[in-house]
Amino acid sequence: MTNSTQSDRTTFLPQNNEDATRFLDAFATMSSFGATEAGGIERQAATEEHGQTRSWLAGWLTERGFSVRRDHAGNMFALVELTPGAPYVLAGSHLDSQPRGGRFDGAYGVLAAAHAAERVVSHYRSSGEKAALNIAVVDWFNEEGSRFKPSMMGSAVFTGKLDRDVALGTTDTEGTTVREALTAIGEIGTEAVFGDSESVACYAEIHIEQGKILDKQSVEIGLVPSTWAANKYEISVHGAQAHTGSTEMADRQDALYGAALAVAAVRELADRYELKLHTSCGQLTVYPNSPVVVAREVQMHLDLRSPDDAILAEADDLLRRQFAEIEVKANVRIEKRHAHTWKANYYQGEGVELARTVADDLGLSNIEVQTRAGHDSTNMKDLVPTVMLFIPSVDGISHSELEFTEDKDLCNGVELLAETLFRMSRGALTGSPAQ
Repeated sequence: MTNSTQSDRTTFLPQNNEDATRFLDAFATMSSFGATEAGGIERQAATEEHGQTRSWLAGWLTERGFSVRRDHAGNMFALVELTPGAPYVLAGSHLDSQPRGGRFDGAYGVLAAAHAAERVVSHYRSSGEKAALNIAVVDWFNEEGSRFKPSMMGSAVFTGKLDRDVALGTTDTEGTTVREALTAIGEIGTEAVFGDSESVACYAEIHIEQGKILDKQSVEIGLVPSTWAANKYEISVHGAQAHTGSTEMADRQDALYGAALAVAAVRELADRYELKLHTSCGQLTVYPNSPVVVAREVQMHLDLRSPDDAILAEADDLLRRQFAEIEVKANVRIEKRHAHTWKANYYQGEGVELARTVADDLGLSNIEVQTRAGHDSTNMKDLVPTVMLFIPSVDGISHSELEFTEDKDLCNGVELLAETLFRMSRGALTGSPAQ
């Protein structure tokens, strides 16, 4: 960890009080779209509130000389060409939220990227210096995966991990497709913005930690070297519909009872591995969901995460065996399907070192912190050199209206990202300095 003082700062793009005030004012405005009474936001992917937020940000970017475009998967990009024909440094995150989510998760990273990119562009325009790479900002579509599954949908399409037509044909619980929802709010394009993803040379993302390591240790910046692995499953528990009063207990095939046993088994699995495995179960849908009917089917989603691929594989095998026991005990059938999976792997070391150098130059204390959550950078790092940065999240609370990050940490993150983008635009990760 590095600790320095403000006077030690060395930067090409010094941040002043006016820059910080402008960002905080813009963040307050952005947080008004879909605001909840408890201080969070409700703007799930491709809802009216999501569209309003994008429209506001697109206007802000356009006023500052960015060309705003939507691609055929619902991603929104804002581009500035500094050196004709050169690839782009891309930075961003996501504006969509969980139901009654926090106002910082994802959205901070998009606005931070917009302000950081504006400062980089302003420097080049005022100094006459030639950039090696152009600059672009992105709001990735449906990172959260709450309305449409899987999560990280837009970046998955962009990186070729998910077929675009499959993504656009995905439906929410009301039967609305992604294509229909995006069309309704005017947020879908007809083609890829870059023609192909090779037009992006490198990527950067900044995010609240969604954990409490930085907050507990009073460290200003997290440098992300690697991700936890994750297995996400769609589970169907099949039983038989029957009367809750007249059906003998021994004759019941109660899908909800089987689902309850599965939920308990998943939680106990986490206890077995202590801190090396996180598990969860969510979004239970019961059929027919009547107070006097034994459930015939329950659909739910399970989530296993670990920093160790071997532990995740072992836990998956244990879960399979536990499900077999539950099938016998509850007289039900459990169907398990992989919904979304990624391995524990590393971000490029040169990106981590670049971020460390920038943080040191700015006098910001920093440590390496693994990401347990999935981010769009999880996809992008498999395509181009990628830098992932964290700022503190008070008590590690996230996906909640109680989510909070201090103003000073928000502003530190913007300054760090701006300086990182500037050095990336000069070829720091690509070895292609401007001529």
